[in-house]
Amino acid sequence: MSDLPPDLARLRTVVTYLRAALGRAEQALAVAETQAALDAERRPLPEPPAWLIEHGIGAGRPLIRVHVGGCWDTRNRCSPVEVEQARRALVEEVPGCPHCRPHVTLGMLD
Repeated sequence: MSDLPPDLARLRTVVTYLRAALGRAEQALAVAETQAALDAERRPLPEPPAWLIEHGIGAGRPLIRVHVGGCWDTRNRCSPVEVEQARRALVEEVPGCPHCRPHVTLGMLD
């Protein structure tokens, strides 16, 4: 058995009420989405990792360069590493980035 009224006049009233309620719900949703977007803009960006190692392309993915975190020349093939891993890579003759010069930052001058 339906919980809706059987006559035309009351059905129109229910539809009118539901349309108005839907409009209020959509308006509240738009306000909430706008607020969420503003909150996301205000959130500070996460700190970049302190050290990065750039990987090559291919099956073996060789190590290409060591970078200081935040280096502008890192491309998208980097993974974050700890300071000891960065040092070890430099000692094992993985070149340092010529722009951010991680060997200088680490005090490993030639």
